[in-house]
Amino acid sequence: MGFLKSTFSLLIGTGCGIYIAQNYEVPNIKKLMWTVMGKAKEFEESYKKKGNGKNKDNE
Repeated sequence: MGFLKSTFSLLIGTGCGIYIAQNYEVPNIKKLMWTVMGKAKEFEESYKKKGNGKNKDNE
């Protein structure tokens, strides 16, 4: 009984997901995350301390 119940839930969830993706404008999460990571790197570079070019790990 547990197998049928979990399979039924999976099928209902998949069907709902397909319906929503076809009928509504769902954002592309992968593209959104790449944009956020790019902005975070720009932010990091703009606030990075200016050093003498040496890395502490390579001393």
